[in-house]
Amino acid sequence: RVGEQVALIRHTVVMVRVATVATCTLNQWALDFGGNLERTLRSLREARERGATYRLGPELETTGYSCEDHFYEGDTCTHSWEVVAAILGSGLTAGFLVDVGLPVEHRGARYNCRAFLLDAKVVLLRAKTSLANDGNYRELRWFTAWKAAGRTESYVLPACVREVCGQATTPIGDAALQLADTLLGTELCEELFAPQAPHVRLALRGVEVLGNGSGSHHQLRKLDTRLQLICSATAKSGGVYLYSNLRGCDGSRMYFDGCSCIVVNGRLVAQGEQFDLADVETLVANVDLDAVASYRMAKSSFMEQASAHACDVLDCVVDLSGFALCSDGPGLASRCVPRQPKLPQAAHLHSFEEEIAYGPAAWLWDYVRRSGAAGFLLPLSGGADSAAVAAIVCSMCQMVVKVIASGDEVVLADARRIGGYSASERPASAADLCGRLLTTVYIGSANSSNATRDLAARLAAEVGARHLSLRLDAVTSALVSVFETVCGRKPQFRAAGGSANENIALQNIQARVRMVLAFMFAQLMPWVSGRPGFLLVLGAANVDEGLRGYLTKYDCSSADINPIGGISKGDLKSFLRWASRENTLRLPVLAEIAAAPPTAELEPACGGGGPTNQGRKGQGH
Repeated sequence: RVGEQVALIRHTVVMVRVATVATCTLNQWALDFGGNLERTLRSLREARERGATYRLGPELETTGYSCEDHFYEGDTCTHSWEVVAAILGSGLTAGFLVDVGLPVEHRGARYNCRAFLLDAKVVLLRAKTSLANDGNYRELRWFTAWKAAGRTESYVLPACVREVCGQATTPIGDAALQLADTLLGTELCEELFAPQAPHVRLALRGVEVLGNGSGSHHQLRKLDTRLQLICSATAKSGGVYLYSNLRGCDGSRMYFDGCSCIVVNGRLVAQGEQFDLADVETLVANVDLDAVASYRMAKSSFMEQASAHACDVLDCVVDLSGFALCSDGPGLASRCVPRQPKLPQAAHLHSFEEEIAYGPAAWLWDYVRRSGAAGFLLPLSGGADSAAVAAIVCSMCQMVVKVIASGDEVVLADARRIGGYSASERPASAADLCGRLLTTVYIGSANSSNATRDLAARLAAEVGARHLSLRLDAVTSALVSVFETVCGRKPQFRAAGGSANENIALQNIQARVRMVLAFMFAQLMPWVSGRPGFLLVLGAANVDEGLRGYLTKYDCSSADINPIGGISKGDLKSFLRWASRENTLRLPVLAEIAAAPPTAELEPACGGGGPTNQGRKGQGH
């Protein structure tokens, strides 16, 4: 009899807690409620089809993050709830826990919330407790933080939701979800960066799965810091951490750089692309919740601190004990083979030169396809800054052609529309696309050198741009003549005995005329080519010039958009050297441009070469 029992034990299948979870990266557009809904539903379908039982989305995915003062308008929240109602009515929440971001107005305040949806019900509205209000972020302008830690209130759902699911109220506040097999909580974007981050408190109270729906913008060398924070959140306390981020420009001048990921016990198990043109990217991974329990109980300090909270009820818990995270996903039949947990992998981090090549390039593509423009116009001086912008546009075209080759029909449709291709045509190469999208113009003067004119022409040829060359002397001479007629005096350059004021005024005339000519050509070049629309004027002023004040007001730095406005001169020089030899870009002339001393070429030389920018500033780069 004992032998039979031992044999039975040996053949009993051990029930391990392995869950299939999903996070996603979405390219949402501010106030594009219909498009945002379509992309959200697409991510839900992809997650369900791959067997997930929980799907996390990015911050404010129903509205888009960058609505700014449109958050003041009541219909922004109204339309956001209509998106939620459409999700509930889609049938995609059946047996599937969905985590979406939206703004919610409650008792005279507006909150940045996560809505948890399950079986066509809104089971919880989790409000953000720490708001981002520094750097590029101004969340306190539009939202207030939830200050009642560990408490919820009753929220009356809008009519559009009640009509779909027959539900009148739902909890709103700071709470976790008690599932049949685990506790699931939330840490919302800035909360991860806060000194008292919620993940520590939640872990000590038994939460094993954390979802972070975020809206984090790209900044050089920032991804490493972000991944370190995410990994450290569970390295000390254990747990499964899902991170979801937005992608694209979202109507603002920031670029959200995706790179959604899943981390288990401090180790990365899934990582999305940082720079990509796809509107939807869904990551799915099997995660072992028993490994979380073992990891925690192997640390004496964790158990001691967790036991100190044993008598505390988890501040607030919503009971979903009828739903098991480790069940078979609704998109799959019952499994005969146990799920295998995803193994850890090394994080993929781009070099800063690659970040310069791909980040601004992805942002430019998002901007041009949403603006209605027919491409870009770049005043190409033959110097380092405008050369870097040209290389970034070249990188953008290479990214577009690569994604089209992979079968992305959305990107192909955008390329046809912007580039003026017919329905049966597609870009033959990156250079072909660049010839349709980028016009460069060398706006020279009597002070310009043959060297810079030649460098500009060679670079335009290497990237495939349509290139023009002109001189502005006739325009500047006419302006000087007007001044002379009115005032009776003619200003002279320093080389001809003029004062400092005269010298600066004559230089600024050239710089400002370049801006006027750039916008004129940008408006008319599509007309010259027989195409509708206009071109976006690209600026080429680096961050060092902006911080130092080394620029002419209303010159070519006054462009529509500036892809290098947050990048230092030193990084740009390194990027040029890298791009001159890198296998993908390989623009050899960039090495010569990087090696040349920077000069504005706005005044005649005095007994030798013209003044360099560093000499004019009295400060080196």
